[in-house]
Amino acid sequence: MGPPKTTVRTISQEAFDELVKENIDDLGMDPAEALQDAIEALTLQGVDLSGIITCIPGENNVKDNPIIQCLNGLKQLDSEFEDQIRDKNLDGIVELFVKLIELCGAEGSGNAAIATKNGGVELVCSICSRIPNGYELVVVSALKTMSSLLHDLQSTGTFQTSNGPSIVIGILNDNKQNLGILNSGFAVVASAATGNEIVKQSFMELKVDELIVEIMSIHKNGDIQSLYDAIRVLLTPDDNRVVASQVYGYARKLAKIGIAEALVDSLRAGLSSPGLVSASIALKAVAVNDEICKSIAEKGGIDAVLRCIDDSGEQRNKSVARVCCSLLSNLAGSDSNKNAIVEKGGMDRLIKLSARFADDPSVLQEVMSIISVLSLRSPENAARAIEAGAGDLAIQAMQKYPLAHQMQRNSCLMIRNLVVRNPENRTILLNNGVEKYIRKAKHSHDNCKEAATDALRDLGLDDYNL
Repeated sequence: MGPPKTTVRTISQEAFDELVKENIDDLGMDPAEALQDAIEALTLQGVDLSGIITCIPGENNVKDNPIIQCLNGLKQLDSEFEDQIRDKNLDGIVELFVKLIELCGAEGSGNAAIATKNGGVELVCSICSRIPNGYELVVVSALKTMSSLLHDLQSTGTFQTSNGPSIVIGILNDNKQNLGILNSGFAVVASAATGNEIVKQSFMELKVDELIVEIMSIHKNGDIQSLYDAIRVLLTPDDNRVVASQVYGYARKLAKIGIAEALVDSLRAGLSSPGLVSASIALKAVAVNDEICKSIAEKGGIDAVLRCIDDSGEQRNKSVARVCCSLLSNLAGSDSNKNAIVEKGGMDRLIKLSARFADDPSVLQEVMSIISVLSLRSPENAARAIEAGAGDLAIQAMQKYPLAHQMQRNSCLMIRNLVVRNPENRTILLNNGVEKYIRKAKHSHDNCKEAATDALRDLGLDDYNL
């Protein structure tokens, strides 16, 4: 399996420098003008200049660039040993890694691209493969450096061809008890697999799924947030070069070996866990079909999520509120789960949450989304929603936040599901004046037009197209 190749026009550092030099020598431009002309000409030709050090020859030599100096220093230390790093090299390597991380982290600097263009990924992979066991500081700094370099498809592709997946999985397997190395290692997995289907496949072939479940079993109370990020990325179809992603198969495979139960256990720690948001997002990525959603419920997932929703309201934690409502929407994709959520007081708990976050439309829209799912094809649940106060929520929120277009759309979608099979709900909502807010949303926001039209139609209004 291989995605189709995309063609990107690039230029080497040597060719760029030569073009600037020609502008000076042959066209008589002053150095600053020659440099700017070269940049503009290449940009117009569609050449990708990321990773190119754009300096004036003779003034700021390429070798003086701090990224190049770091890489040259690492190359020199790397060349001084054959199989493994010697103790005398360790401090120097760590120092250079720390500097490289700082440089690549500078926003808008383009330093990560410069490092990648000049062999940084290959070099760090080489060093990682030769660090002996027992040198945690060196391993962690090397892995953090790798994460800082993996920023685009070119860098992750180089990571793949440099045997990066195998090297990182080897480090993780050798350090299953070390939280520092595990956090840094899974951060590399997440960075490397982002947007690259081939890297995802390589990690899965190396049984990263089994390793993840094992690590979660060993560290039940450990906060390895990057592990959750790795799960999410491995299960996200984000490589636009691929027509049919394999990630849904990966989710089924992970579910089969126990990832759902492990993630539910992580949610049980509640808001005391710093990784709660990441764990919730990871569990949502796993919940890709009815069977998996049911299994999550059987493992206590619905109870755990509802408890987190309650706690998020009490502690005013909107990040947890949003992701847990989103996760609950996924789990409610199973009809049996819908009923379980409602039977556990889900409607009342969601309306209570909306009251706690009445000043935050980003939370309100998630509450509306889950109520929409719970009410879909279920007149009983739609009736329960109205009894709990979903109609009042829609009207009050639409009136209060006319510019929150996604919330307005979600409100229209919820209203439609509340009334389409419940004529009595139509009367209640129309008598409370919902029509004018739906029409206002329809005429104010393009993304609301279809949802608003459907809501007006299912409310029984003849002029729903106006």
